[in-house]
Amino acid sequence: MPDIKPLGVEQVYRRCPEESLDFETTETLEPLGDPVGQDRVLQAMRFGAGIRNHGFNLFVLGPRGVDRHALVRRFLEKRAAGESAPPDLCYVYNFSEPDAPSAIRLSAGDGRSLRRDMDGFIEELRTGVAAVFESEEYQSRMQDIQDEFEQRQQKGLSEIGEEASESGIALISTPGGFTLAPMRDGEVLEPDDYEKLPDDERKKIEDKIAELQKKLQQEIQRIPALRKELRHRVRELNEEMILFALGGPVRELKDHWSHEPEVVRYLDAAREHVVENAEALRGRRGSGPPEELLERFRVNLLVDNAEAEGAPVIYEDLPTHHHLVGWIEHQMRNGALYTDVSMIRPGSLHKANGGYLILDVRRVLSHPMAWESLKRVLFSGNVRIESLERLYGLVSTSSLQPENIPVSVKVVLVGERLLYYMLAHYDPDFLELFKVEADFEDDIDRSDESHMLYARMLASLARQTETPPLDRSAVARMIEHASRLADDQRKLTADDRVLRDVLTEAGYWAGEASSGVVSGEHVQHAIDERNQRAGRLRQASLEQIERGTVMVSTRGEAVAQLNGLSVIQLGDFRFGRPSRITATARPGNGQVVDIEREVELGGPIHSKGVLILSRFIASRFAPDSELSLSASVVFEQSYGGIDGDSASLAETCVLLSAIARVPLRQSLAVTGSVNQHGQVQAVGGISEKVEGFFDVCRRAGELDGQGVIVPAANVEHLMVKPAVQEAVSAGTFRIYPVETVDDAIGLLTGMAAGDLDDEGRYPEDSFNRRVAERLREFGRIARKSGRDRDGGQEDDGEGI
Repeated sequence: MPDIKPLGVEQVYRRCPEESLDFETTETLEPLGDPVGQDRVLQAMRFGAGIRNHGFNLFVLGPRGVDRHALVRRFLEKRAAGESAPPDLCYVYNFSEPDAPSAIRLSAGDGRSLRRDMDGFIEELRTGVAAVFESEEYQSRMQDIQDEFEQRQQKGLSEIGEEASESGIALISTPGGFTLAPMRDGEVLEPDDYEKLPDDERKKIEDKIAELQKKLQQEIQRIPALRKELRHRVRELNEEMILFALGGPVRELKDHWSHEPEVVRYLDAAREHVVENAEALRGRRGSGPPEELLERFRVNLLVDNAEAEGAPVIYEDLPTHHHLVGWIEHQMRNGALYTDVSMIRPGSLHKANGGYLILDVRRVLSHPMAWESLKRVLFSGNVRIESLERLYGLVSTSSLQPENIPVSVKVVLVGERLLYYMLAHYDPDFLELFKVEADFEDDIDRSDESHMLYARMLASLARQTETPPLDRSAVARMIEHASRLADDQRKLTADDRVLRDVLTEAGYWAGEASSGVVSGEHVQHAIDERNQRAGRLRQASLEQIERGTVMVSTRGEAVAQLNGLSVIQLGDFRFGRPSRITATARPGNGQVVDIEREVELGGPIHSKGVLILSRFIASRFAPDSELSLSASVVFEQSYGGIDGDSASLAETCVLLSAIARVPLRQSLAVTGSVNQHGQVQAVGGISEKVEGFFDVCRRAGELDGQGVIVPAANVEHLMVKPAVQEAVSAGTFRIYPVETVDDAIGLLTGMAAGDLDDEGRYPEDSFNRRVAERLREFGRIARKSGRDRDGGQEDDGEGI
């Protein structure tokens, strides 16, 4: 039997000496700038933010507990503060294509100036145009034009009337137009008198009337042309007056914006539009320009960087298609949808132009078309505002199609590692667009130096959460808890979310105790309360074992029966739970049945562990012959899924016990995985597993030597709770480290496992000798059964 000593209390829990912390409270510590132990991710972010080549966007990946968004934002805001502010972005009415608003880029702050200037221009149109058309000059010139055309119209009719009068014919104006009639002595002849005239005289009159009628017809046909000419003259007058009224303001605007060619072109187009719509600007009956027409000259300042200090850093918490690329609003007017350039709204890609856009990749992927829209912008470098309805072809109504806006933005995606690897595998565009990977560390190295850095980090978290300062005992306990969360005595967790929550709760308990400083007792109280709140199912599990509903033995010995250990994870809370593992063994064809797998409750890793232990037994006890064994192994009273290989050491021991018919100590629980050479390998959740069996033993009665067998490779991962530490120190609960299956067998049976001698035999009274002899007996029984079935001759071989 190997001389394996139980671990000492200093081996199952690494303390943080308070004297190693050179401060009284965290109030005196400087806040920590960069996160502890994240040099790799900081270097990656510096590179990704600095390189401007196409496709070098960042994907920041890491565990969910790390506050990745806050760290990325702080880093980018610090960097962006030293960069120049990006240009303003404006949309204006396109006078040549009204459905396609034009985009204008201006220096930061100039967008406000242009909007203010055009608002003034609109007021000038609203007041100046009305004043122009009400001026005496305009009224006088308008009257002159009207009088001129009235005279020209009357002149032709007067000449025809005079000619008719000289020929004894009257030109009569009627509601239906003009008519000609013969007259005598200034009076129109009655029809009866006209009939009494001689035939030649009537013919002469009729010929003259026909001639005058032709001239009259020609003169009347000239009237529409005269009226058209009149309208043209009036329009020219209106345009002249408009230009006179607005010429000065437009020239001033063009002089002011002479350094912006795009604005100058826009002002020229605006002036031409005013001239072309001079009549409409006059309005009806002096009511002034219609508002709809005036709104065409209003500037939509899409992105205003007048007050920006450096490059923008935008975090979009709802990354839908519209929130990324912008959208166009509509209003209901007279039963129909209406929109104009002023209703164009920016997306986060517009706002982040020239800077950085932070997105949660899970949220981007969860919204329709958001991911595809983001990729399209990154590939093209242009943002096109278009609704999902139009993209999907669900509507055919006409709407605005704003000009695409070129953007230069560094996109930073934040997400879990699984999403990064899935996108890299399934989306061929992903690695073309996100070439920089910034991977957070899950844990950081624990050392005296890192203790002080961690203390500064805790001080920063305390200030952020408005928690009272921590004294040295509180910081030491938080460091120890960080090692527990990391499952490693030599590591500290980087999960600042959990640390922040514990600090906040410890601050609450300090307040309840009327203490202005958080102590180690308050931190321990917070940890205990968190475990208590989440421990309902753990408590129910312990109660079932205590009442015998779930069978777990903590005393005595039993053949083919052993306590295995597993971990149950429920949200952020996990706890260890012992389970009875049993096995059967009989002669057979070398098959070890995993009952969990047969009923589809065992996962692939668990099944792999059972196959490995079966090959270990075969290679050890039947290296040159067929193994005559039919065995089964099962977790008793297990009604849910089981996965993982951490029970393979326990399964190996219980199966060997079933073969050798040697009892195993029930006061010891076992965890660890096994390889094909019988070496014991490390497993996860080691502290929770130890504590799970400890709680069961303590509720079953007074502790008197119970314990847990763990892989030797897991010793430095132990960070057990105070009650276990006390029991280990008192020697009432023991934790044994093992490196091989033989080590575990020696502890469980009290027998030496035994090694092969030069003749290939195990020592007398050794455990392995008992196993080998039993398997040899299984072989003889199997051969005898085969002869009885086949009537054959006995084989000289001695297979096991």
